[in-house]
Amino acid sequence: MSIADLRREYNLAGLRRRDLENDPIAQFRSWFEQATGARASGRMRRFFISLYKSLFLIHGVEQLDLNAMTLATADRQGRPSARVVLLKGLDERGFIFYTNYNSRKGRELEENPEAALVFYWPEQEREVCVAGQVSKLPVTESEAYFRSRPRGSQIGAWASDQSSVVRDRQELEVKWNQIETQYPEKDIPCPSHWGGYALAPARLEFWQGRPNRLHDRFRYTRQPDKSWLIERLSP
Repeated sequence: MSIADLRREYNLAGLRRRDLENDPIAQFRSWFEQATGARASGRMRRFFISLYKSLFLIHGVEQLDLNAMTLATADRQGRPSARVVLLKGLDERGFIFYTNYNSRKGRELEENPEAALVFYWPEQEREVCVAGQVSKLPVTESEAYFRSRPRGSQIGAWASDQSSVVRDRQELEVKWNQIETQYPEKDIPCPSHWGGYALAPARLEFWQGRPNRLHDRFRYTRQPDKSWLIERLSP
């Protein structure tokens, strides 16, 4: 089968204006809870999602990382790049994630703090797109999160000079072992080049797949008075 012949029909549910929360963060939380199974809306939706998950289990496919999001950044010349990172928090400041400040994304965010996120949950036939400005979290907050990470991940943050050229796998493993030896029984400190960001949303789009590509799509846009304008968009 050619790539052009790969198709999927979307039939689970629709999305109406009256279904939406006035606050997009509340709306995102609702959809995220539904994606994780913490909340279900509607008997038919619960049935079809349960059926979909059962088919995945039968074929031995595990559930996807539901907090995975594509982070798109651009340098000062406007040249874009994108990668998948994990959402690690959501509060009044926005969407929170952690990374190496010296990585490509870290350097680009230093040059151009405007960024975008995309969440895709195929089981729910839903997508959320977020755009806004990114700022660093306080050092104390990054350090507190770093202490909660598994020891191997802590060592990895020191061992990997993220986005730099490396000779081979062995070079990485040697450095990892050196860090492990350096801190055999000690707490591993948070590197100064590692920490968190919060993306403060200025625009969010909620997309629900529908048959015949007539998808439901709503956009929230932040207004000068801090309220949100909600508009339906053509798919």
